[in-house]
Amino acid sequence: MSGTPSGEPDTGVPEPNRVSRRGLFGLLGSGAVGLAVGGAGGAALATAAGAGNPGGSSSGAVPFRGAHQAGIVTPAQDRLHFASFQLLRGVDRAALIELLSDWTVAAEALTRGAELGAGGAASGPPLAPPSDTGEALGLGAAKLTLTFGFGRSLFETKDGEDRFGLAERLPAEFTELPAFAFDLLDSATTGGDLCIQACADDPQVAVHAIRNLSRIAMGRARIAWSQLGFGRTSSTSQSQDTPRNLFGFKDGTANVMAEDREGLAEHIWVPESHPQEWLRGGSYLVARKIAMTIETWDRASLSEQERIVGRTKGEGGPLSGGAEFDAPNFEAVSTAGGPAIATDAHVRLAHPEQNGGARMLRRGYNYVDGSNPLGQLGAGLFFISFQKDPATFVRVQQSLKADSMNEYLRHVGSGLWAIPRGISPGEYVGQALFTKSA
Repeated sequence: MSGTPSGEPDTGVPEPNRVSRRGLFGLLGSGAVGLAVGGAGGAALATAAGAGNPGGSSSGAVPFRGAHQAGIVTPAQDRLHFASFQLLRGVDRAALIELLSDWTVAAEALTRGAELGAGGAASGPPLAPPSDTGEALGLGAAKLTLTFGFGRSLFETKDGEDRFGLAERLPAEFTELPAFAFDLLDSATTGGDLCIQACADDPQVAVHAIRNLSRIAMGRARIAWSQLGFGRTSSTSQSQDTPRNLFGFKDGTANVMAEDREGLAEHIWVPESHPQEWLRGGSYLVARKIAMTIETWDRASLSEQERIVGRTKGEGGPLSGGAEFDAPNFEAVSTAGGPAIATDAHVRLAHPEQNGGARMLRRGYNYVDGSNPLGQLGAGLFFISFQKDPATFVRVQQSLKADSMNEYLRHVGSGLWAIPRGISPGEYVGQALFTKSA
């Protein structure tokens, strides 16, 4: 049962296996719904939302519930649709819980490849909008994962306002990311109250998920900004080959992998000793939109590109010698007499040895947002990392101030979200945040 900060039960909040009236209106594609509408009423659509997709396949489904949220150590899928949401003015604590409950019902169905609502995309009343947009019909689950995060502004605004009675649940380490060297952040692609990371092996399945979750949020939250990604730039499982970024180099060779349980416990999952019970078993997500000056990079020589990265472009091995997964030797000397791996090479400055052993789980994607009138690609890396403490990312990013790769990069978007622990049966996303601590 959910509760207020004092532990008293909340009122007007739907049970986790029910879609609220506002969520129902969103599913039906209604117009703007007044915030006064709501309450605990609403049809029980858990069964309807989980109805099978007759044109699709149940294969390729990733379990939505578990000790940790899916989409973190899940083997990285090929496609991404990332969305940051802003809660609307007038939304209170009960409406926020109601939204998370509605999202939970829908997310569990979406990750099974099921249609939403009693009528789905094509079987509802002919004079009413379909309850599912339908563009994912026949595509199955496509290994869709939906990962939900809470921004710092959910707990306390920049003006110090505690909108939802959550300030006492704000983790001590959850501070805004500082300004980094060479940041050119656009406020239109920075921050957000909530985030949803949708990853799938089919781009239309990922887009369908965000589209429908946004409809369900109508009257309570809107998408502040979003990003499509293709071509994962990191592996999260030893079963996956290391992919390449748009500079043509293998990326994320030293990533924390799903099979490394000790590494995950040490670096990625918030420990059970954390004072905030709702965050135990969760993590922190950092997202950075990094524009690459592709045309300038393409004019650099192969030897210069390799010097900047610190690895060979073909094999991906460190310039100190060896194959891709061999540890870099930062003491090695080149035939010319200098360090084999330059002192300002990306590999050196980002390596755990140079950052007090700090490690992250990287889960980024390439992106191309068209081109400008000069014919230059609006392309780059949508960097995503998970770590148990935001200070890990801050330390590594500050180390990269001297990175020679900065000549070819522009950080134009940014965000930090706390990722609650996994969703147990009968719970909604982040339910422990709204209940009395154990």
